[in-house]
Amino acid sequence: MNTKEKELIGNRIKELRKKKGLSQEQLSEKADITPNYLSRIERGTENPTLDMFIRLADALGVEIWELFDFGHDVSRKDLKSLLNKITGEANEGQLRLMVKVLRAITR
Repeated sequence: MNTKEKELIGNRIKELRKKKGLSQEQLSEKADITPNYLSRIERGTENPTLDMFIRLADALGVEIWELFDFGHDVSRKDLKSLLNKITGEANEGQLRLMVKVLRAITR
């Protein structure tokens, strides 16, 4: 992921956290990560794994796709580019999980 994409995702996680009324410390505890790590994710300086996204989604009480629902901030072309980059960096297990998630979303 490039810096812009990491910042978009980080901003979205921060937006969801604030919407839920959680501090970084509270969300960190729920996701079993350090507040410093969460801060770096929210600033877009960290490169979280798919497992981390799942943990954050669970801790926020949202579906994983909601972490990437920043379509109001970027163009359709940018969204497709982001998906291509994410899938290009994923291993086979992650790709299989992504397909399951995407199928569930589009049904």
